[in-house]
Amino acid sequence: MVAPVTVSEKDLRTLLGIVSDGRADLPAEGGLPLSLLADLMGQIRCDAVSFEGLDSNLRTEWFWQGIPDWDDDDANAEALDQAHWEHYWDCQPCSYADRSGDLRRITKISDFYSARQWHSIGMYCDFFRLLGLEHQLILALPEAPGRTAKPGRTVRLVFNRGPGPDFSERDRALLALLRPHLHQAYLDAERRRHPIPQLTPRQRELLGLVAAGHTNGQIARRLGVSEGTVRTHLQNIYARLQVSSRTAAVIRAFPDGAARTTLVFGADTS
Repeated sequence: MVAPVTVSEKDLRTLLGIVSDGRADLPAEGGLPLSLLADLMGQIRCDAVSFEGLDSNLRTEWFWQGIPDWDDDDANAEALDQAHWEHYWDCQPCSYADRSGDLRRITKISDFYSARQWHSIGMYCDFFRLLGLEHQLILALPEAPGRTAKPGRTVRLVFNRGPGPDFSERDRALLALLRPHLHQAYLDAERRRHPIPQLTPRQRELLGLVAAGHTNGQIARRLGVSEGTVRTHLQNIYARLQVSSRTAAVIRAFPDGAARTTLVFGADTS
């Protein structure tokens, strides 16, 4: 029988303080303040931590930040990146979120492989071993909705350790408790980097009807205009919000979710 994992009140207060603090060192290209990652390293012991946006379809990262900054220190970064993507789909812990669609489970390498199995696969031999890494703990999040979200894009918070003890169930429990707060911190950071463009009162009224699940014909009758006018308004809204669909427009314009429940959980009707 597995013993229950307990998390102290002190741990919870410390962790919530980490994600609640307002921080000025927000990177312009993407990600979280590095000071936040440094504070997380202090609570979940590791040799390296990174926060990265992965596009598994394009085999690329649209942002990467970490402590230490391997991109700057390692002259073989390009070769390592190539090896990572070459073995990505064959490495069960690396590709788990993409293969399963499960973005809630906090995973460790040891969830998938014994130490002997891990040391025999290509990802370890050509990537992890060269970096001196043995253990990994991964928290996956969905990409921020709206502007760039599409299939294959996920955000990963990754903790790495070299030889020695694996991450504990306490480490996993702390991250599981912190996950919604980290997701909110990431969404808040995205909103700070990409402020929502202002819509006209008429555009917001029309988009509110879209969020309520109305079709173009229903919106036209409600506003006393033609369906063509509704379509023109929607195209102007898409251009202003830099999106390409009704759902993305609603999510971008109403990030708190208050005005988009019907559309997101109902049909996205043109």
